[in-house]
Amino acid sequence: MLNIEEVENAKALMTEAVNWSVMRWLKEKKRVRKTSDIANDKLDAVDREVKASWSDELKAAYAELPKIGMPAEQGVQQKSNGNKAAIDPELILLAKALKQADEEAYRAHLLAEDTFERAEVRLSTSMAREGSRQAITSWELKEKAIIKSQAAIGTGKTAS
Repeated sequence: MLNIEEVENAKALMTEAVNWSVMRWLKEKKRVRKTSDIANDKLDAVDREVKASWSDELKAAYAELPKIGMPAEQGVQQKSNGNKAAIDPELILLAKALKQADEEAYRAHLLAEDTFERAEVRLSTSMAREGSRQAITSWELKEKAIIKSQAAIGTGKTAS
């Protein structure tokens, strides 16, 4: 994995949280939320930085793909110029694989958020524990997606 300090701290906290009592959850939920938000923000920042290093051609191929279940332009700020035919088909396949990894991580993130929300409403430690496991999984999936994005740096042509 990426060994990002903020993410490792959050994983450690969530691993510990799996064994907490109701009272401990109530006492620690703000710290869990803050630690989780910091980890998510750091992963998003690293993701944006990596995608900014992609070639213009890969950015265009990624931008051409439909946004399914993700916030608009997650990490890639470049819009296509409408010239789809000029994009290398292999880059389109790579962009699809990268988008799929991003979407899988994003869906896992939403699942963990939803589980935590329901756990809070119901005061359910079992749901909170499950949310902890799901959060760890979502961070691991996001790290894997970032690693795939890092591997794609240098693929394609950069505009001169």
